[in-house]
Amino acid sequence: MCIVTRTVKDEAELIRFVRSPEGLAVPDLARKLPGRGVWVSLDRGILADAVKKRLFSRGFSAETTIPPDLPAMVSNQLRQQVLSLLSLAKKAGEAVSGFMKVEEMLGRGRAKLLFHGTDAALDGCRKLDRLAAPEVERVALFERRELDLAFGRPNVVHAAVAKGGLAEKLSAAVRRIEMFEGLEQARRGPEERR
Repeated sequence: MCIVTRTVKDEAELIRFVRSPEGLAVPDLARKLPGRGVWVSLDRGILADAVKKRLFSRGFSAETTIPPDLPAMVSNQLRQQVLSLLSLAKKAGEAVSGFMKVEEMLGRGRAKLLFHGTDAALDGCRKLDRLAAPEVERVALFERRELDLAFGRPNVVHAAVAKGGLAEKLSAAVRRIEMFEGLEQARRGPEERR
């Protein structure tokens, strides 16, 4: 149950927080940290309300310190989670980057996710979007520099992830970012968002 809205939701729609031994509220995105947790809806505005109304102290039944930038911290952790999964998919041979490799994966019908850098040229995005089957999810959440770090190489503008378990985990992680940030446009191509 969300400590702000008092509604019962699926765990995928909530963020778990635990209280550290020092009395600090810590986000537990993997839901594996020990201790009693409190839950907040996966929404930046609702999390900001929880901080503003000091609901963490009430939820933990103890005085709890809240980092002043908690919503930004959670946002960064959600983004890092996706980039880590993308890096793992690359290491497992399930993700490719570069226009030609992405084009080839799309042409063979193997792609589940198609990533475009938010600062990618519209022409390249349109060409790849035309090749993508309707069921291919398009994601435009990350700048090229962030994709560069995930792939461990410079100038990653486009990337694709093959169908499979890692792609499903990535898709769920992307959905969590969209829910938290209130983004419905992240899965559309850049030309549709402008």
